[in-house]
Amino acid sequence: YYTAGRTPGMVRAFIMTKVETGHAEGVLAEVSGFERVTEAKVVAGDFDLVVEAEGEEVYDVLHSASNAIRGLTHVVDTKTYVCLE
Repeated sequence: YYTAGRTPGMVRAFIMTKVETGHAEGVLAEVSGFERVTEAKVVAGDFDLVVEAEGEEVYDVLHSASNAIRGLTHVVDTKTYVCLE
C-alpha cells in the first residue's frame, strides 16, 4: 500500500493493473515511485493493483502514469478510468 495524498483541482484517474502471478508487490514498488501516482494498492479480484494518478490535464495522466505502468515488466493489462468530478 502506498499513498501520497491528493491535490484539489487536479484530474484524477484509477488505473486497474493486472500483473503476472507473484509480481504484484514488485510492480507496486515500481509504480509507487512514479511522479503522478498518488496512491497504489494490491487488491484481490480481476486486477492485482489499483493505482490512483493525478495531473493537470487528462493527457498528463494517460500519457505519463498509464503508459508508464503499461510498459513495466510483468504488467499484463491495464484499464484506466478517469474521474469525472
